[in-house]
Amino acid sequence: MTSNDEVANEIKASALELIGNTPIVALDRIWSGPGRILAKCEFMNPGGSIKCRSSLHMIKKALENGDLKPGASVLEVTSGNQGCGLAVVCAVYGHPLTLTMSEGNSVQRALHMEALGAKCVRVPQVEGTYGNVTLADVQAAEKKGLELVKLTGSYFVDQFNNKMNSDTHYNSTGPEIWKQTGHHVDAFVATVGTAGTFIGTSKYLKEKNPNCKCYVVEPKGSEPIRGQPITKPLHLLQGSGYGCVPNLFSFGYLDGTLTVSDDEALYYKKLIGEKEGLYVGYTSGANVAAAVKLLESGQLPPDAWVVTMLNDTGLKYTPM
Repeated sequence: MTSNDEVANEIKASALELIGNTPIVALDRIWSGPGRILAKCEFMNPGGSIKCRSSLHMIKKALENGDLKPGASVLEVTSGNQGCGLAVVCAVYGHPLTLTMSEGNSVQRALHMEALGAKCVRVPQVEGTYGNVTLADVQAAEKKGLELVKLTGSYFVDQFNNKMNSDTHYNSTGPEIWKQTGHHVDAFVATVGTAGTFIGTSKYLKEKNPNCKCYVVEPKGSEPIRGQPITKPLHLLQGSGYGCVPNLFSFGYLDGTLTVSDDEALYYKKLIGEKEGLYVGYTSGANVAAAVKLLESGQLPPDAWVVTMLNDTGLKYTPM
């Protein structure tokens, strides 16, 4: 018979307790070996993406250090996932939230944020097209966001420069991966937007295993971390590959870069659905494509385990 205490232990106090501790799944139907691809299911966070983690950590730290007062308004510039994560956190904590986002980012993201009580200001694109967001488009959204911060006095989260962003993944994502794999991680592969996930997770994994190789995934034609000129600023990997080296990035944790085309990202996004039963977004497809390339390259031992991220759900995108 189940006791009241046992029942209480199964009841979460709020959506915030649903953030993190996501499972890892082996993609053995896509890659049967040699080696293995293990993917962290970040789409299972309540906001549908990995950004729930940093949203919670950044807001908690701002409250703890007094930069954000209880009930005060919050503002952020987003490509959508950070905005959805912040909308979850601010709904529970009771903070009015405004988000500025390029009109090039999928409308599903704006609908998601507003369904959680946030206000989404969609900013006209400068040079991109719907589904393809460039650095100039992001800068336009940032300009509008900073204008609203000045006008309203809202707390600006500033994910691109907020060290708590990368600390999130050092404190949670990295340790979870290390524990879930039984301390067996030969390589870590991740797309880069703000660089928070890559830097925080890589730092932790390399501290635990100095031989762990960490690779950045970049869209073909937009590879600044690799040191290449930007020849294709328009690509499908929303929330990553902005055509600049992010301020949070550090080359000290980088062992190499892997390039993925739009067609490769689309192919593996589709394959993850049809072979593994998981409906994910474009950066997830790119991550898995890169993991396959890495295992095919011969750079790792034949029995290597490569960990990557399924960053968000495919429900955040307009079907192509």
